[in-house]
Amino acid sequence: MMRKNLFTLLSILIFFTVVIEACKKDDSSTSIAPVIPTPVQPVTATNPITNDTALLGQALFWDPILSGGKDVACATCHHPNNAYTDGLELSLGANAIGYGQNRRFLQPNDIPLTKRNTQTLLNAAFNGMDANGKYVAFTAPMFWDSRLQSLENQLIGPLTTVEEMRGHAYSEAVALDSLVARLTKIAEYRQLFQAAFGSSQTITAATITKAIATFERTLVAMNSPYDRYQKGDKTALTDQQIQGMLLFKDEGCAICHSGPMFSDYKLHVMSVPDNVQLASSDAGAGGTYAFRTPSLRNVGLTAPYMHNGVFQNLKQIMKFYDDIGEPISQNPHVSVQQLDSKIQRIALGNNEQDQVIAFLNALTDPSFNKYIPARVPSGLNPGGNIR
Repeated sequence: MMRKNLFTLLSILIFFTVVIEACKKDDSSTSIAPVIPTPVQPVTATNPITNDTALLGQALFWDPILSGGKDVACATCHHPNNAYTDGLELSLGANAIGYGQNRRFLQPNDIPLTKRNTQTLLNAAFNGMDANGKYVAFTAPMFWDSRLQSLENQLIGPLTTVEEMRGHAYSEAVALDSLVARLTKIAEYRQLFQAAFGSSQTITAATITKAIATFERTLVAMNSPYDRYQKGDKTALTDQQIQGMLLFKDEGCAICHSGPMFSDYKLHVMSVPDNVQLASSDAGAGGTYAFRTPSLRNVGLTAPYMHNGVFQNLKQIMKFYDDIGEPISQNPHVSVQQLDSKIQRIALGNNEQDQVIAFLNALTDPSFNKYIPARVPSGLNPGGNIR
């Protein structure tokens, strides 16, 4: 069943890679930006997407064998039931149990909370896409502070960080070698790696990250009501959503939330309040309090919001932009002079706010891959200690 599901998905994606046509706009006054072809996941020369590679990546994504205590998988914090997030302000990784809002640390515990909110993996394949739909997979910005590029490089962080997946089982210096040794002992993984990368290829840190990144690039959700509207189906959006789309444009939201992914993928200083669960203030990229603009696609499914999950719903986001546009800094560590010059005040009444939120919800495509495997090659619980 797992092989059939991924084969079907990959077949569809490959089809759209070959046959894509830009749709014509009927009414430019109700469009955010010029319509461009709906993007599909990148196929790269150094990490081509194949069914065998995606199958291996899916198994690794769900297998807690990749964590130090064998209790956390990638899927623990990137779960399909939460649109590949975890629904928490700040994630709980190693030495924790439970799923979503019910997740808690085991006692005794000396593992800290993760510092930032878990971003969705849906459409992460398109990170870095510009307004014209162009992007390069291996220069794609990753993390809230854009400190690394590409999904392959991003994966190394969770695997080697104590509060995410490593725990105290081994040191950071030997983390990747330890995982390679574990996987090499499992016959099923040896077979899966050979099928994915060839019989001459051994299990390495590079092939582990390539496989998981390949699977993540199949997590595409690009058929929202907004997409269907832009392709010519003028019944796809309600009148409320259309009015919200116009307000989104007129109020300047599209200055930073631009292009087909509704993100410029740039760093901006916004003075988001600190999360009180953290012992110290998160100073962002290079200590500047700048964080990367998130995509708004599927935003209705990925609360709480901002880099530290400090806002629980979209109404709170609307209030934040109303207040900040005065201009007023909402973080004592950020002066008004430091605020990004592109910030626009969004001063709307309740009815207009509801219209904008209705439009944001129209950016959701719920038809993404929600497959949860019944087993993983290690024999551990898929997803880690989430049951």
